[in-house]
Amino acid sequence: MKVGLFINTQWPEEVNVGAQIPALVEQVRVCRDSGFRSIWFPHHWLTAPMQMLQIMPAMAYLAAEGKGMVFGPNILILPPMNPMHVAEEAATMDVLTGGNYVLGAGLGYRVPEFTAFNVPLSDRASRFSEAVSLMRKLWTGETITHEGKHFTVRDAGISLKPTRPGGPPIYIAGLVDAAIKRAARIGDAWLIANASSLAEIEPGMKTYRAAIAEYNRPPLEFPIARECYVGSSHKTAFEECRKALEYKYAAYAAWGMTSPLEGTTLDEFAKERFIIGDKESVKDEILKYKERLGVDHFIMRSQWPGLDQEKTVASIKRLGEVFATLR
Repeated sequence: MKVGLFINTQWPEEVNVGAQIPALVEQVRVCRDSGFRSIWFPHHWLTAPMQMLQIMPAMAYLAAEGKGMVFGPNILILPPMNPMHVAEEAATMDVLTGGNYVLGAGLGYRVPEFTAFNVPLSDRASRFSEAVSLMRKLWTGETITHEGKHFTVRDAGISLKPTRPGGPPIYIAGLVDAAIKRAARIGDAWLIANASSLAEIEPGMKTYRAAIAEYNRPPLEFPIARECYVGSSHKTAFEECRKALEYKYAAYAAWGMTSPLEGTTLDEFAKERFIIGDKESVKDEILKYKERLGVDHFIMRSQWPGLDQEKTVASIKRLGEVFATLR
């Protein structure tokens, strides 16, 4: 089994973001030295008052600190974007990482983002599918012509051929059956989101496995993203990261979506969603996910806005020790 870090690039409005960059560099280095296999980045626009680094320059900057590790978005909000632009940047990232770039992508959900790009939410699915098809054509390095519903390329080719033949793998996120089947049909893996509970994921995994058999498209792996904090004590671990998690999940409501915590408490919501405890209890939870879902690449978010660097680094190191016993 593999472990990756879903790195935090978000901060409260009062924080000096420039002063946080050395902490991100340290986290990537600690991950590299602790046996982590990948680093993943969130993506949004218009997050005020929460501050957020934009994804492509942040990934390119930190990739130099994690040579040999996989880098990718979790997830890139693809439908508002022009796939030519995304394909060009992905090819560059694939070259910069020596063929270790994975494009994690999803539909998105925030109305302000789509409004700003003048893209109707109702076009999300069709734009997404066409974008994936067009990017794969461009990544061949050949001159192509594409006349689609949303995008047009006429007798032109990408400016940089990816290191990996055929281009970077595309991991597709999704919660409902239609999105899960889309991941099986046109993606290289289904990327399971952080906030889905184990009980919610199990039927989705059955849908996904049936779909990959139907389409004869075995995935490269079975990745899952989780909120994860490994403390020195099981008794105190949740309290150490509670405030930061509450801030993060309150931010969803501030962005105009229904809060995941509406009608419940953080403690209840965390059950079978978050992996928080000491090394032994975290290991047990990881093995439970492995047994019930067959997942093999855990993408762990171990820092949220407000959690200090010392606790974050200690958690990352302990998580690396847990996975060292699972290889």
